[in-house]
Amino acid sequence: MATGFVSSGPQPIRISMTSDRVAASAGSRHAEAEASPGFVLWQVTVVWQRLVRSALEAVGLTHAQFVMLASATWLEAQHRAGNGEIVTQSLVAAHARTDAVMTSEVLRTLERKELVRRVPHPTDARAKEISVTPEGKRLAKRAIKLVEAVDDEFFSANGPELSALKSLLCPGYFR
Repeated sequence: MATGFVSSGPQPIRISMTSDRVAASAGSRHAEAEASPGFVLWQVTVVWQRLVRSALEAVGLTHAQFVMLASATWLEAQHRAGNGEIVTQSLVAAHARTDAVMTSEVLRTLERKELVRRVPHPTDARAKEISVTPEGKRLAKRAIKLVEAVDDEFFSANGPELSALKSLLCPGYFR
C-alpha cells in the first residue's frame, strides 16, 4: 500500500492506494517510484552533486565551472603532449558533453575570473581558442583533488560495479 497526503485547505487528508493504482494514477508502469532506474539515477546524482558543490565552495567554483576548467586543463595537457588538437570552446563542450551556449557562458565567467583566456583561433575565424592561465591550472589541480576525494568517498564501496554500471547504462556512449 502506498500512502500519501492530499492538501485540501489547512488539514492534509490521508489517502491510501495499492501500488498498482498509484502507478496507474501517476501514469507510470512502475509500482514503486524507486523501481524506475532513471529516478534512482536522478536521486543518486542529486546526492553526489550536492557533495561536489559543497567541496567546490572551498575554491569558489560552481560545479559547471569546475567541469569546464578541468576539461580545458585536461585537453590542453593532451594538446601539449602531442595527443590532441588546439583547445576550442567546441572541443571543451564535446569533452564535457555540454551544449555550446552553456559552455560559452561558463568559459566567459572563467575568463572574467582570469582562469582561462579565450582568444581567436589561429586558423578558424569562427572559433575561440581556450588556454588555461597559470592561476587556472593551480585552481584546477586543487579543485580536482577536492572532487576526486568526494568521488573516492562516495563511490569507494562499489569500484568494479561502477564500471559495469557505466557500461550497462550507456553502452557505446563512453569509450
